[in-house]
Amino acid sequence: MTAGTSPAGGALAELGRFCFRRRRLVLLAWIVGVIAVAFAGFGYGADPDNDFSGGDSQSARAQQLMEQHFPEEQGDRLTLAIKAEQGIDDPAAKQRIEKVIAELADSPVTGPVMSPYQDKSLVTKDRRIARTTIPLAAKEVEKSEVKPLVDTVKAASDAGVTLALGGYMAEKAETPPQGPAESIGILAAAVILFVAFGSLVAMGLPIVTALLAIVGGLALMKLVGHLVPAPNFALTFGAMIGLGVGIDYALFIVTRYKDGLGEGDDPENATVKAIATAGHAVLFAGTTVVIALMGLFVMGQRLMTGLAVATSITVLVTMLAALTLLPAFLGFTGHRINSLRLPRRASRRNRAVSAPSQERRTLAERWAGVVQRRPLIAALLAGGSLLVLAVPTLSMRLSQPDASVQPRDRSSYVSYEILSEGFGPGYGAPLVFVSEVDSANPGNSTTRDLGPVVEAVGKTEGIAQATPARVSEDGKAVTFVAFPTTGYQDEATTDLVHKLRGEVLPGTPGGEHVLVGGPNAGTIDVADEVGSRLPLMIVVVIAMSMVLLIALVRSVTIALQAAVMNLLSIGAAYGVVVAVVQWGWLGSALGFPAPMPVTTWAPMMMFPILFGLSMDYQVFLISRVREEYERTGDTREAVARGLARTAKVITAAAAIMIAVFTTSLLGPDVAVKQGGLGMAVAVLIDATIVRMIFVPAVMELCGKANWWMPGRRRAPETTSTAPTDAREEAATV
Repeated sequence: MTAGTSPAGGALAELGRFCFRRRRLVLLAWIVGVIAVAFAGFGYGADPDNDFSGGDSQSARAQQLMEQHFPEEQGDRLTLAIKAEQGIDDPAAKQRIEKVIAELADSPVTGPVMSPYQDKSLVTKDRRIARTTIPLAAKEVEKSEVKPLVDTVKAASDAGVTLALGGYMAEKAETPPQGPAESIGILAAAVILFVAFGSLVAMGLPIVTALLAIVGGLALMKLVGHLVPAPNFALTFGAMIGLGVGIDYALFIVTRYKDGLGEGDDPENATVKAIATAGHAVLFAGTTVVIALMGLFVMGQRLMTGLAVATSITVLVTMLAALTLLPAFLGFTGHRINSLRLPRRASRRNRAVSAPSQERRTLAERWAGVVQRRPLIAALLAGGSLLVLAVPTLSMRLSQPDASVQPRDRSSYVSYEILSEGFGPGYGAPLVFVSEVDSANPGNSTTRDLGPVVEAVGKTEGIAQATPARVSEDGKAVTFVAFPTTGYQDEATTDLVHKLRGEVLPGTPGGEHVLVGGPNAGTIDVADEVGSRLPLMIVVVIAMSMVLLIALVRSVTIALQAAVMNLLSIGAAYGVVVAVVQWGWLGSALGFPAPMPVTTWAPMMMFPILFGLSMDYQVFLISRVREEYERTGDTREAVARGLARTAKVITAAAAIMIAVFTTSLLGPDVAVKQGGLGMAVAVLIDATIVRMIFVPAVMELCGKANWWMPGRRRAPETTSTAPTDAREEAATV
């Protein structure tokens, strides 16, 4: 594009021009708006909701009955685990144990505590291991109130007596905050941007834009939580994704702006052109991510819906910032975008400008030529590699993290270890059986006397013990508890629950009225529901994203290519997560204390995010390929030049995403680590195997069929849906 050429009109072009010219007003509006939203959101936002037991599963109905008829047994409880080498009756050990129990009982946040010296059922036969349950007095107790109890118990341990506090709240109280992970991600992004742009000013614009947008987005997430509750990890995921896409979107626009300046545009025209071209791709890319996230609605999980809404808000705010706040920043920087440069880059550019045009083929363009000379071999190698990486996905198991997969120095893990040794691994995975008395015939013995059911359950292989049945105070429900011989994460426990529901209870008099619940059964039900609904979500996300991509590139072929390639890359990422997390390959090196099933919500959340992000890169690449094709009419040259024009920026964008997602491995939450690992691997695969090999190979094989669209008999000419100013740019090169 020659100097002085004005970018064509259009809504995005006018938006960019307005934000550039009224930059002070736009910047002031953003600052005031973010401060106001942050004050409201972080001060009065909704608390997180981590209840995954919603829906109509058997465990959810069992929980409703327990809350209705056994309210005194509801609420959080802690478990004190005790192991004394000389036995708990040793005078020194007894003195220490009783002192700790007294301190726990005197806490304002606990209820009455039963001493194991008063109930022999709380002590093993050899009197070396004991336990007691500590009810929390209030229904809502902060983890900061529980942390002193954990510290008290840990401090009381010595070489002869080990004491540990377990339970959900103890585990939560011990989990440290996410820490500096996001800060490290920002630092890594800054380094990558500085290397890519060679300028401190150009480096700072995407980061400042993204950070301002993230603050506003996270605050809005907290406010929307009053309408659509989201789990506590929504903020962590929102920050990770917002930081990644926010910097990436700004990166694409700043790159296009710098290209415009280099071609002779003044700052205003360069800004307008950048918003009308790269901004056009950002708009479609951000919309694709949001649409993909909306696919979580089909999972039927209330908290997954909340997570989708919350994360979408962050993506929308970062996209809006890239299209409005960034043009205002560009208005302030103007030609100073290249200030504070790396000295050696200038000399490189000067040598490149003076070199003959035939010698200026970039490494990416030459690589595309290599792939295009052997497209079938390249496609088979790329596709085969992705399929091999995806193989472990076939053995994926879903569950929720419990104490057994926590770091070994945590009190919750020590408690689990002691209780498993003394009372069996199934002590931490109790199954709660509950039946409602027939209101029409309350004297019906089959609904009140669960003796035969308790006996049948107790004799079932895999059950260590079943407690006697108890009738509720209102006389309307009966319950008992059974402990498996296997632990919370064991596949045998899942099989046991299915056997009890499918065979044992239906075949026992009165058993057909009994529901199997409890935290363990709830986790199994959610995993089963996720496994059954996940294929539907995948189909919905792919279909919606394809429709959007077809609207952008006007090609069914390219949309199908994108869907298949993205599906393969995500499958490969799933496979790597299973190999690391579930099989234990390099697990300890990456911060996973022990092999464990994949967290139930991780694959649900990973798929729409990764599919949307993969579509981002597809949009940016194909948009440039489309421009080159319209200019030359040669698919091979268009792919090579499109890849060359986008390789550097897509590589930088992918490196930023990988850096941001990888920093999750530095945090304490094993579930968030799984999601971060999977997304980092997927982006790495997408930016290398897919974009550098698969895309040029498949597009070379398809030739002019790349541009097939029903009702159109030939490849597109210069009229297209691409931004008009992009065609003018191509025409004047």
